[in-house]
Amino acid sequence: MKRDELMWFLRRYKLAVQASVASDGGPQAAVVGYAVSDELEIVFDTVETTRKCLNLHTDPRIALVIGWDDAITAQIEGVADFPTGSELERIQACYFTAYPDGRDRLAWPGITHVRVRPTWVRYSDFTQDPPLVEELTVDELTIG
Repeated sequence: MKRDELMWFLRRYKLAVQASVASDGGPQAAVVGYAVSDELEIVFDTVETTRKCLNLHTDPRIALVIGWDDAITAQIEGVADFPTGSELERIQACYFTAYPDGRDRLAWPGITHVRVRPTWVRYSDFTQDPPLVEELTVDELTIG
């Protein structure tokens, strides 16, 4: 799979399932609206006081599933951060292109934008025979 093919797939969707762990250790999931930058960063907004955001400050590793409603999915593991300055403006511009109403949420108390830089991708296409499953580090994705 090439980098532009992965970006095309990710941009087909607007929602991702964020995998997380409940306080009792059990699995749980949250749905986030996201955008993908040209640098293959996944961007979403959240409120800083949410458990999801507090957990990312404590441990920035994150897992996302995109395309779960189809026979084609991408499971992504990455590292989250909270950019500031010009980097924040850049990722916000990407997010606002996908979600123009995101500008309105800037007035909310504690709103922040999260950037996820993928480190590993598992792309699965079960519409093919035989099914295609590729596991790639981002460095293995070719450009172009």
